[in-house]
Formats: sequence, structure tokens, C-alpha cells
Amino acid sequence: MRNTSETEADVLSGICQMIRAEGDVSDVHVSWLEAKFGQRVHKALEALNESRIKKYVFQPSGRIVWIVVGKERDYLIMPSIDYCSCDDFYYQFDHGHVCYHIIAQKLAEATGRFDLF
Repeated sequence: MRNTSETEADVLSGICQMIRAEGDVSDVHVSWLEAKFGQRVHKALEALNESRIKKYVFQPSGRIVWIVVGKERDYLIMPSIDYCSCDDFYYQFDHGHVCYHIIAQKLAEATGRFDLF
């Protein structure tokens, strides 16, 4: 399906483009995501289905902050640089790893399924 040299962020971006075009996450999308991300996809989908992704738009600056409400605390997501404040991201960053919080945020943005504040 995909070039093995693609980073996790590249794969996620490509699948989210398809999701955005099709309007929702299909079983095919989930299987592609599982092939690349394993169990992180299920945690991300759980966060999505439980409405734990929040988008804050501050006025008048227009700055945007994304938060994924985790099991233990809230995590700051900066999608433009694929950053998350969680330990998983911190310890795996050098390996091109994408944590489940980033996956959840990207899926929420692609589907429009997030709380807006």
C-alpha cells in the first residue's frame, strides 16, 4: 500500500487526507492505520469516540491550541509540528514516532469530530 520509507507522520497525513475527502473513518482506513500504528490507533479512536479532543481558538489572536484529554492528564498537541506533551512522544521523538494523542487529534481534525472552545 505505502512506501516503507515514509514516516509515521507522512502515513497519517495521507490517510487523514482520504478521510477528509470521504467524510469519515472507514474500516479500510482503520486497517491501514493499524498496519502502521498498531494499538495506538485503538486508543486514538477511543479518544475520538469519547469526544476527548478539544480545539481552543483564542481571540483576538486566532491562536489555536489542541488538547487531548488523556487517562491521567490533558496533553497539548501542536499539529503543525507534530508535537505532543506526553511522555511517549518525548521518549520516542528521535525514532519518528507518533503517539496516540497526535493520531487522535489528526483524526478529529479530518472528521470535524472535536469540541470547539
